[in-house]
Amino acid sequence: MMFERRQTSEGVEVVASSMVATLAEPARQPAAEVPALQASPSDAWDRVRRRLRAELGEDVFSSWFARVELGGIVDGVAYLTVPTRFLKSWLEAHYAERLRVNCMAELPGLNGIMLSVRQVSRDATQAPAEIVPLRSRPAAVTSPEARPAPAEIAAEPCERDLVDACGTMLDRRMNFQAFIVGKSNQLAFAAAERIAAAPAGTAPYNPLYIHAGVGLGKTHLLQAIAQEARGQGKRVAYFTADRFMYGFVAALKSQTALAFKEKLRGIDLLIVDDVQFIQGKSIQQEFGHTINALIDAGKQIVVAGDRLANDLEALDERIRSRLGGGLVVEVGDLDEALRARILASRLEALHAAHPNFHVNPDVAAYVARVVATNGRDLDGAANRLLAHATLSGQAVTLETAEAAIRDLVRTREPRRVKIEDIQKLVATRYNVSRADILSERRTAAVVKPRQIAMYLSKALTPRSLPEIGRRFGGRDHTTVLHAVRKIEKAITEDRSLHDEVDLLKRMLQE
Repeated sequence: MMFERRQTSEGVEVVASSMVATLAEPARQPAAEVPALQASPSDAWDRVRRRLRAELGEDVFSSWFARVELGGIVDGVAYLTVPTRFLKSWLEAHYAERLRVNCMAELPGLNGIMLSVRQVSRDATQAPAEIVPLRSRPAAVTSPEARPAPAEIAAEPCERDLVDACGTMLDRRMNFQAFIVGKSNQLAFAAAERIAAAPAGTAPYNPLYIHAGVGLGKTHLLQAIAQEARGQGKRVAYFTADRFMYGFVAALKSQTALAFKEKLRGIDLLIVDDVQFIQGKSIQQEFGHTINALIDAGKQIVVAGDRLANDLEALDERIRSRLGGGLVVEVGDLDEALRARILASRLEALHAAHPNFHVNPDVAAYVARVVATNGRDLDGAANRLLAHATLSGQAVTLETAEAAIRDLVRTREPRRVKIEDIQKLVATRYNVSRADILSERRTAAVVKPRQIAMYLSKALTPRSLPEIGRRFGGRDHTTVLHAVRKIEKAITEDRSLHDEVDLLKRMLQE
């Protein structure tokens, strides 16, 4: 294709514009749109803001989006920062999809967004330097009397009670003394206490991986470890997943990534909460390198997630292997006795703040029995009882308690079933080993339980056929599909097999 070159004062620009116009002529795309595709991320973010203002109106935009900033783009993920946790939670709950759609429309190649809380009153480019302790300690702090007084801690430039070494906020209330121990969490508590008390440079369990559902206390344990270890003079870095990602992106943006890495490798204890949210290939690689470097140097690592490490499919396989290679502890569901003790402690704290607030033991026992989900719902129940008592001026009775906590009393969700649990139960039931089920053996004594286990994995877990096949010795998804269809047909024809499979389902879900 030939183009005429015109000699004018704008020679190069005219020729380039002519080429774009000619190439785009069949689609009649205006030449003015081409520069937008080459715009910087900051220009594209300005266009996203204009889109949001036009869609939502000035009032909504000023209230919720005016303080949102683009921290950077890594591995196709746009990292957006906000000044407060409340704003982050509100945007995630109400505008996450709108943010994602508008960002993807203006930032070519984007496949997702991540919101995090930036540090107030500190420049984001200095985030990597904050991984060292905020105040130098010439000697280790070993006794409660020698620790900084609450007024001294609160005098630091922060929004919360306490700030850890890397800027993530810690809650002073989440200490070992406030943690209520029961059968479901006593092993995790003992391991956490031992790690916090271990001398710097030693790693009793490395890494310690704690997994639990929502509201069962894993964050409380992690924060207690961080505070106790810092009180002994250890260099501690406590991250939530979003804070780790934000720190890494900020380091890349400010060209201080090397300093960020060196600071991380110079600590005594690394704690990472909600590891399941760590995204991005580059960030996961850096996280993996950090874990390896710290473990090789004998430094302690504590990580928490919402499921077993092997079930964190979004994480790099090498990270999962590292996490699964240490001490893995599950914090189980709260039994009724533990719920009653947790609720009693919450009510006692409320009574201390509101002396006229009293709850009858029978009412407290009822609440602990019916609110059977997690500790956060117990907090909500206690707050609702307080609100009723203070706003109505009436004593809390069983009837008023029922009305106050009605939204918290819901049918308990079935227990989350794991493929490993299915394999173990089926193996025990049919007198074979789990290794037999995962093996290549094709004898009838092994094939039947293997197919039943595959069928139950498809029926009781959200895992895909390829994932189930991988968990059964690396089998193809067509093998799993064949097993599922065969058992589905068999249980319609064989009543005894139907009853047997139904019993296995109930045993797994109880």
